[in-house]
Amino acid sequence: MKTVAIVGSKGGVGKTSLSINLAVAAAIKNKETVLVDLDPQASASKWKDSREAESPVVISCQASRLEKVLETAQDGGAQLVVIDTAPHSESSALAAIRAADLILIPCQPSILDLRAIGNTIDLVKLAKKTATVVLNSVPTRGSLGDEAADAIKEYNIPIAPVRIYERTAFVRSLAAGLAAQEYEPKGKAADEIWQLYKWLCKQVKL
Repeated sequence: MKTVAIVGSKGGVGKTSLSINLAVAAAIKNKETVLVDLDPQASASKWKDSREAESPVVISCQASRLEKVLETAQDGGAQLVVIDTAPHSESSALAAIRAADLILIPCQPSILDLRAIGNTIDLVKLAKKTATVVLNSVPTRGSLGDEAADAIKEYNIPIAPVRIYERTAFVRSLAAGLAAQEYEPKGKAADEIWQLYKWLCKQVKL
């Protein structure tokens, strides 16, 4: 079983959207997938409530229960677990970071987001792990994505080779209990998620 943690100290950077889309990508590829929702707002769990498809399994729990939930997932035959963490919660983030084979830090190309990832990187270092930044909600026009990538280099942390752009398919799909790949299978949003998923699989040897 491989575990991927989506971590970020700031809210509104797209952790839940990224978690859902990657979990659905794995489920579509017939991987036994569990999405663990550590956020008290339970956004991923509410998305699951509005979803007709049975997969991926979504489990809402507190950080203190994460270890037990992961044990249960492994015993149940899960191949991939995606952990959606809570913002402004070091305990949630640390628990996920320590459990993860791959840590992704979503970051939108804004000055507030770029400053906020420093806190998350500190937590990753505290756990003696490494992480990768995923540029998320990048405007489809202009140079903000490139400027953000240059700014992130100062943190001396890898950046995922795939950028996720600001697309309406991400918003509309979640409202319908779907992921972008299901809502608009041949759309650009779906293509970006598939590229990121393929890269993820190589990283964790899934």
